[in-house]
Amino acid sequence: MPLDQPAQILAKLRAAKPPETRLHNVRLFGTRPRATKMINIGGRPVIVPNPKPASPRDRADTIKMALAFAAIYIVWGSTYLAIRYAVATIPPLVTAGIRHAIAGSVLLAWAWARGFRPTRANWISGCVLGALFFLIGHGSLHWAEQYVGSGLAALLIATEPMFIVVLAWLAGQQKISRLSALGLGLGVAGVAILTGFELHIKGSNLLALLAVLLGSVSWSAGVVITPRLKLPTDALGRTALPTLCGAAMLLIAAGVTGEFHATHWSTISLQSIFGLGYLITFGSIVAFTSYTWLLQRCPPALVATHTYANPIVAVLLGWLLASEPLTLRVVLASVAILGAIVLIRRGERTVAVKRSEAVPLPAKIASTEECA
Repeated sequence: MPLDQPAQILAKLRAAKPPETRLHNVRLFGTRPRATKMINIGGRPVIVPNPKPASPRDRADTIKMALAFAAIYIVWGSTYLAIRYAVATIPPLVTAGIRHAIAGSVLLAWAWARGFRPTRANWISGCVLGALFFLIGHGSLHWAEQYVGSGLAALLIATEPMFIVVLAWLAGQQKISRLSALGLGLGVAGVAILTGFELHIKGSNLLALLAVLLGSVSWSAGVVITPRLKLPTDALGRTALPTLCGAAMLLIAAGVTGEFHATHWSTISLQSIFGLGYLITFGSIVAFTSYTWLLQRCPPALVATHTYANPIVAVLLGWLLASEPLTLRVVLASVAILGAIVLIRRGERTVAVKRSEAVPLPAKIASTEECA
């Protein structure tokens, strides 16, 4: 054996990294590609990359983030008042159809320029969601706001997390925890406070409130069945196809019901035109772009806080700008419904934690996070 061999072996041992260090480095600096996940936030399903933390030192990025949160908090909350202004002189189905036709076309053109090409299965899935989300969901909301205040409509739309939990439970997709059950009961009480006083008032008001609840149920059903549909993985394309399909259905429905024939284009007010333009530009394009941008940079639970802010913004704007009554009944209903959302979200987290501890979920399911 050569004399220098032990020295060479010792040098190699010193140069080698311990197994723990190598494993640690693999975990931290592995080259595995980032996974994507589908996130349903506020009833809006989008597939996005895992959130990337933004650098707190980047002032420009901080300003962008603040503006993006303002968009999903204030703009989405203000769309209920914009709908009320738009349907004042433009028939509701015409309003919703034009709004989503233009917004969907812009989003599809944007996605197409980035290389998105929808398949036949994508279009079929888009038609299913278009009917649930926009024909029934938004069609009923636009019609109802001819008779009920924008703040009331926003509070009733805030019941979507309640219906999502119930429908998912009926479909066998999740269990209802005690917290979620308590939240459902509180939410029902809030809805009863809003609608119970309408029983003795003219029938159109009560029918409009029931129409808003129908739209909430329809949107929730779309959220529940979304994972079973063959939708595009592209975030813009995933929204553009249902929006365009729903717009086509809304315009057809407007023609069948005679809304186009009854529309007096010369008598449309400037307020309605501005309301429709606001819905297209800010409600559908700016707010959605901000929403998808935030999902790539912030925890989904933080982005989900717009669910709490939107009805509050809608109630306050309706009171300040449209003289809608801010009564004790509305305040109590707001507290009950928002409290119900908090309890339901906490209950869903409890169920998810227990499920992950009991049975390791498949990778595809484990990467799916639903936020109310």
